[in-house]
Parts: sequence; C-alpha cells; structure tokens
Amino acid sequence: MWARRGTRPRAPRDRRYAWAYLFGAVCPERAVGAALVLPYADAAATGLHLAEIGRHVAPGAHGVVVLDGAGWHAAGGLAVPGNLTLLPLPRYSPELNPVENVWEYLRQNKLSHRVWPDYEAIVATCCDAWNWLAAAPDRLASITRREWAKLVTN
Repeated sequence: MWARRGTRPRAPRDRRYAWAYLFGAVCPERAVGAALVLPYADAAATGLHLAEIGRHVAPGAHGVVVLDGAGWHAAGGLAVPGNLTLLPLPRYSPELNPVENVWEYLRQNKLSHRVWPDYEAIVATCCDAWNWLAAAPDRLASITRREWAKLVTN
C-alpha cells in the first residue's frame, strides 16, 4: 500500500478471527489449475487437494506437484494419486515454487485489505478470486511459467 513518507496508511481491520485455506496448484504448460478452499490445513486437507489435482491431470499424463516444507505435505500415510509425483523443495526456497507467485498476485489483486462479515464470505471471496484467475489462462500461465522448469521428453 502506498502512503506518504512518515504517515501510516489506513487499512480496514477486524479483531475477530476466522480464516479459510486456499489450496491451489497450476500446470503452466496447459494453463489450468486445481483448487480447494478448506477450513483447515493438515494432512487430510492435503490428501483432498492431491485428489483434486489428480482429477485435473490430462488423461495418460503424469503430474509433478512441487511442495514447500509444510509438515502436512510430508505426513505419513498421505494418499498420493497414481498419476502424481511429489517433489519437495529444499528448505527456505519458496522462490522455486511457481505457485507462490499466484498467492502474491491474488493478495495484490483480490484478497488483501478487506474485512469479511463471516466465514462464508471469506470462502466466497477465495473462490471468486481463484475462479477470476483461472478464467484468464494466459495470465495464469505467465504468472507460473519458468523457463528453467521445462520437461524434456525423448
């Protein structure tokens, strides 16, 4: 947020606490994504998200899911669909995960400096933000594509 030097910008705030977790994954080459908005972030939620990602992988293809170091990403007994492989990132390297740009973009354009009246409004806003981004495949691909992360097949 921009503000004159030496001043404090005004932003809405609320001391009530309710939140939702937006789980998302993107295939930059196909410019498609899979997302869920859930009330918690744990191994069960990750399993639901992996199942959703698996449903969006093209038939006959195999997806690689890049994961940060969140504990629930590496929980024992995590059900990974057969058409996915998990690729954990090294510690403290979020810049290697292309989906981090999605979160930054959504915060800058749809999800920041707002107060929601209730949990349902938070979920609706997260869904609207994801659907808005997914409706623009060129933008989705440009935000997440990395020239150095190309799959080469023989």
